[in-house]
Amino acid sequence: MTHVPVNAWIAFVALGGALCPAALAQSFPARPIRLVVPLAPGGGGDLVARMIAQKMTEPLGQPVIVDNRPGGSTIIGTELVARSEPDGHTLVMATSSHGINPSLHKLPFDPIRDFTGIAYIASAPMMLTVHPNVPARTVKELIGIAKASPGKLNFASSGTASIVHLAGELFNLSAGVRTVHIPYKGTGPALTDLLSGQVDMMFASPVPTMPYVRGGRLRAIAMASEQRSPAMPELPTIAESGLPGFEAATYYIVLGPAHMPGAVVTTLNSAIVKAANLADIRQRLETQAATVVAGSPRQAMSHIESEIARWSKVIRAAGIQAN
Repeated sequence: MTHVPVNAWIAFVALGGALCPAALAQSFPARPIRLVVPLAPGGGGDLVARMIAQKMTEPLGQPVIVDNRPGGSTIIGTELVARSEPDGHTLVMATSSHGINPSLHKLPFDPIRDFTGIAYIASAPMMLTVHPNVPARTVKELIGIAKASPGKLNFASSGTASIVHLAGELFNLSAGVRTVHIPYKGTGPALTDLLSGQVDMMFASPVPTMPYVRGGRLRAIAMASEQRSPAMPELPTIAESGLPGFEAATYYIVLGPAHMPGAVVTTLNSAIVKAANLADIRQRLETQAATVVAGSPRQAMSHIESEIARWSKVIRAAGIQAN
């Protein structure tokens, strides 16, 4: 039997390790990719996932299949991906719930350590909207009304601990006012009562509310984004209206399970960023008042970390508990 020197074995193993990522990148993807959306069909996360998935197919050479797995405040579908093989063939579309859930639930996974950042696609800010009966046209005027009559104004949300609810609580804390939360089972019922004047105001996605703003049935006060929206450049942000740093937005971030090979992450990020930057995708997202980020894996994880920190403070200060 021929004996191989120890140093030769070390060199062989090191070379093999160096070659693995390149070989993996060349063979990836080996089969269709599943993009899990832990939400019901039809919502923002589902629509963005389907837009991006369709455009990823050509550069990857394999179909990207959207798999809706709603339930448990997005926990069920997200756990499925956390427990999957880290080979890049199973991914999840993370939205605002990923940064909110850690402060409300005992999760069966760690929202940071059990995932690999793939790409930060876009951010979609909430829009502060009031019924015309509320005599405020600016954030400053709205705060003045709220301070003059504590507890008189109320705000609707799509449900307790939703991003819509937390945006309203963040407004209370940031402005030093007390408005009353009125939870609904979904955006539709909340918007219906806002339109009828049963509730005074609401932080909501611009997509369902814009037609009513343009038709004069609702009044847009400000965007809860860092910068003005390209879709409504004339509308100021809450931050520039006297509440610096105010931001409340959902986001669309693709994650995979922890310990994914770097070469696979790079391949996926490249395909997603290319898709997000296509003119038709960018136009569709910006029409819905979303800001295209087309960001890196590091940007994806950094944003989720900052969101967990942001909403944990609001949840604690407002005493919010999961239903």
